[in-house]
Amino acid sequence: MSDSDSQAEITRIVDEVIRGRRSVRGFLSTTVLKKTILEILDIAARAPSGTNTQPWQVIVVTGKKKEALSQELIETALDPVRDAEHVQEYYYYPEKWVAPFIDRRRKVGYDLYGLLGITTGERERMGQQFARNYAFFDAPVGLFFTIDRVMGQGSWLDYGMFLQNVMLAARARGLDTCPQAAFCKYHRIIAQHLEIPEQQMLVCGMSLGYEDHSKIENTLHTERESSESFCRFLA
Repeated sequence: MSDSDSQAEITRIVDEVIRGRRSVRGFLSTTVLKKTILEILDIAARAPSGTNTQPWQVIVVTGKKKEALSQELIETALDPVRDAEHVQEYYYYPEKWVAPFIDRRRKVGYDLYGLLGITTGERERMGQQFARNYAFFDAPVGLFFTIDRVMGQGSWLDYGMFLQNVMLAARARGLDTCPQAAFCKYHRIIAQHLEIPEQQMLVCGMSLGYEDHSKIENTLHTERESSESFCRFLA
């Protein structure tokens, strides 16, 4: 194979992995080996970070520990009184939505609920579907990512690259993921269960496992804008 052919094959594989990454909302119970998880995190840690600070910390939960956490999170999320006691520590989404961002958000919601047969106004069913976040969509592995509170905004940008690497490294190994900011609202519950020290802040959670292809929600494929719509060339 020539150098050009080899490069073309590398490009094809990398592009396929990136395009293949998506948020999966239904997983099989198939075990993910600890060795595989560590491989994924080792590769992900090659993400760049300002002056090599590497601000990421990861907690992996499985088995009974995951089940106990899921149970309390689901019970809290579905109880309006208990739910009202919790707020996130940072704003992931804007306080005021404007176009085109609100339109994209609504489309994802409409498309997902449409696949599940949930119609507008069925708030109880919507709440139950959203609560599946806290069951990790049945994935056997939950990942929680924390950052030291002394770190600045730049380190959060670095963290995003690390998270993307986690998802791509998982996809390259035939695994799927779902990054979940939904966990952030219940950071106090999660900190208690996972013994997260006060000096660390929860960034997000993530489900990890093998996709259940029988789940209709996994047929959802979100659209992306063409680069021509968000890129300008100046010369």
